[in-house]
Amino acid sequence: MTVVTRFAPSPTGFLHIGGARTALFNWLYARHHGGRFRLRIEDTDRARSTDEAVEAIISGLGWLGLDWDGDVVSQFSRAAHHTGAAERLLADGKAYRCYCTPEELAEMREHAKKSGRSMLYDGRWRDRDPAEAPSGVDPVIRFKAPRQGETVIHDHVQGEVRVATDQLDDMVLLRADGTATYMLAVVVDDHDMGITHVIRGDDHLTNAFRQTQLYHALGWEPPAFAHIPLIHGPDGAKLSKRHGALAVEAYREMGYLPEALCNYLLRLGWSHGDDEIIGTEQAIRWFDLDGVGRAPARFDLARLSNLNGHYLRRADDERLTRLILPRLAEMLDGKLAEDAPNRIEKGMPGLKERAKTVTELTENAMFYARKRPQPLTENAARVLDGEARRRLGRLRRSLAAIGGWNTEAVEAATRGLAEEEQIALGKIAQPLRAALSGATVSPGIFDVMVVLGKEETLGRLDDVVESP
Repeated sequence: MTVVTRFAPSPTGFLHIGGARTALFNWLYARHHGGRFRLRIEDTDRARSTDEAVEAIISGLGWLGLDWDGDVVSQFSRAAHHTGAAERLLADGKAYRCYCTPEELAEMREHAKKSGRSMLYDGRWRDRDPAEAPSGVDPVIRFKAPRQGETVIHDHVQGEVRVATDQLDDMVLLRADGTATYMLAVVVDDHDMGITHVIRGDDHLTNAFRQTQLYHALGWEPPAFAHIPLIHGPDGAKLSKRHGALAVEAYREMGYLPEALCNYLLRLGWSHGDDEIIGTEQAIRWFDLDGVGRAPARFDLARLSNLNGHYLRRADDERLTRLILPRLAEMLDGKLAEDAPNRIEKGMPGLKERAKTVTELTENAMFYARKRPQPLTENAARVLDGEARRRLGRLRRSLAAIGGWNTEAVEAATRGLAEEEQIALGKIAQPLRAALSGATVSPGIFDVMVVLGKEETLGRLDDVVESP
């Protein structure tokens, strides 16, 4: 059997973090077993579905590297298949037309509530003669659910789960306007697409019982189910925006790398021993459903940031330079120094050691990208007092006399002046850092000097020494 999984989001909003993890688990399971991963957009809710949301979902999956097999399937385009399945159930006596008005249904639920009984649909049109149908009421089509025994699911995460069939009422298959409900559409689409494994959040577990009944009624084999626990916030409550339940695009804008986000999402509810850093290829080799736990995972933005820092340090310098240059250009209104791209890539080894996100990396690289003169932070201006500026003037003369501009040469010139004036190296190095970077924190200052080059270094010193 070829494994076929699917991700089936509703385009009523952007791709959120929980949906991204569901997509990742489905993608990894299919790739691990040499199978296929399909993408279906469940756009039957035409009033709330938007093209922007579809584009955001596709863009988010692409950014995460979760490629799908075959064309994207639109559930709305398959309406005729859904209707056909409902009509077949009608013909087989496994569904019926219900002529209850919304007012009748509301009255039925209110009466049941007051009587302390279940508010499920009471089946009043289940065996009623259609000749009694009132005029002017468009019927819905309801499933004639089994009333005896149990419905059993052998879930790959939750284990064997049972529910008494009398706890499941006769659900609506087709609405009065002829459109299919979620329950019917999902079953028909999963069957027609050959889905073998349905991996989704455990909030769908109740749906699985109803869908299993539908599969059997249609004479189809149900897929294997795996209902994964939902993601909670650090406080154990259901994940919300205040915890970090944002769209995937937001994490991209916040400066997270896709490989870091995938690694982090993989570890939310799945484990492989004590391994924390798991690259994509390794994840494909290791991932299986027996590693998924039953307890809700807790989202921790600090842990994601630490993991992202690890991936930043391992990332290619040229790639990181390409990522931050547009951000720098926007922050500086397009006024980048002519040599900014070269400086940033050359200085990237030192820059990425101090950053956890692309946003932090961008901010750290700002002093390489700016044109002269370099603005000073409050702390940098405080360091550059009169004596420090005069001392930098003397250092500037020493540096100008250097023939070969390299780390060893500039460090030797700086140490030489410190020894000559009988002061600690920091008395020169810290003002030098302030003058060249505009701040009191930067990569190694001698490396910075080499990245900037002799002409730029001397020019930035001139800006400070000559300023009043």
